[in-house]
Amino acid sequence: MTKIRLTVSIWEEEGVYVSRCQELEVASCGDSPQEALDNIREAIDLYLVNARALGIIDELEPALTALPTHTCPHSVNSFNSII
Repeated sequence: MTKIRLTVSIWEEEGVYVSRCQELEVASCGDSPQEALDNIREAIDLYLVNARALGIIDELEPALTALPTHTCPHSVNSFNSII
């Protein structure tokens, strides 16, 4: 298993908190910032499990090891995931 660090942006949009993983371009949402973060963690885990099952996890390596090249005006949270 490899430990990776991902960046998640969370912002409020019309009463809903949107969360987006910059490296994988996976998004989710929730009624609160914490719910949006919990939901994006689940979405990322499912995305990585499916990528492994489909044999495309190696194709994601550049996105998983590259540092973000832009800044985001929204709240940013980082967390680790195990693949």
